[in-house]
Amino acid sequence: MALKEPDFTIGVEEEYLLVDKDSLDLAPAPQELMDACTARLQDQVAPEYLNCQIEIGSRVCKTVGEAREDLKRLRSAVAEEAARFNLAPIAASCHPFSDWRDQHHTDKERYNVLRDDLGGVVRRMLICGQHVHVGLDSPDLRIDVMNQLRYFLPHMLALSCSSPFWQGQDTGLACYRLTVFDNLPRTGIPPQMDSWSTYERSVQAMTNVGVIEDASKIWWDLRPSSRFPTIESRICDVSPLLETTLTIASLTQALCRMLWRLATHNQRWRLYDRFLIEENRWRAQRYGISEGLIDWGRREIVPFADLLNEIVELVEEDAAALQSLREIENALAILQTGTSADRQRAVYADAVQADYSHDQALRAVVKHLTEEFHADL
Repeated sequence: MALKEPDFTIGVEEEYLLVDKDSLDLAPAPQELMDACTARLQDQVAPEYLNCQIEIGSRVCKTVGEAREDLKRLRSAVAEEAARFNLAPIAASCHPFSDWRDQHHTDKERYNVLRDDLGGVVRRMLICGQHVHVGLDSPDLRIDVMNQLRYFLPHMLALSCSSPFWQGQDTGLACYRLTVFDNLPRTGIPPQMDSWSTYERSVQAMTNVGVIEDASKIWWDLRPSSRFPTIESRICDVSPLLETTLTIASLTQALCRMLWRLATHNQRWRLYDRFLIEENRWRAQRYGISEGLIDWGRREIVPFADLLNEIVELVEEDAAALQSLREIENALAILQTGTSADRQRAVYADAVQADYSHDQALRAVVKHLTEEFHADL
């Protein structure tokens, strides 16, 4: 009997930073702003840990086309309401120059508990990410796909990099965000799991001891969602351009379908040790798309463009079935335009060339990020 095809629905969550339009410094979200956003978007908008952050979540979407319209509506609403308070959202994973020591956490029970549990580590969480959910009804299928999809996480991270600056300095990394996030417990590439029951037993062991109250406190780069029948990719930086967000979402969705399709032919992607995958994770953090990743089948470093072309070809059939060929092919365009990290560095370099001071050049980068946020709306 043929395996029933999952729905492969997608949902996207994005976290934004709010900046003052004049100074381009981070600014807290007034309660009136949150109230106005909630009135328009209901439960699709929420505060985040720091009060200069705001989070949105799309509806459950059947196609990436549906996700485009929903995310455009959400981004537009946040931008319009923020403008009423002389604020603007930016979709970058780190603010180029603001200091985490100057920020304050949102005074809600959930965030007060995090503050008490995680101490000084959580104070530095001045970072934003993008999460992509893909609907898989079968719990065991979620675990099976998670085990295989781990291999591709560094490739998606490389495309998304938007955090080269931290505390006013160029870090030398394309994605500095993960170096901050990895200070939390229960992060990184997920371990290989034998089955859903194995995963449940592990979660139950943690909750029984009392170190976590539920699976939502497991912050792996990829995890079974604690609330929905999905797997949730969490490795990527948030993207200033909506089209990049959609490309990463469609790649995640198409890769899940490709792995399911292999299973229908009694095939699977080779499972690689977490140690090997994490080496590619580091390379993606450090270089983005500018240097190669390791092809562990070939045992050699391969230019990122070659790897990405292979992935696009690999999921072409799935992208056609999921109506996402346009978004998948946009991944190849990123090779030409560069990642957000590349573009931010170019803006900074151009500003310095034009005799801007270091501080002025960093503010030019933030101005650029506000413009990119509004570009697709």
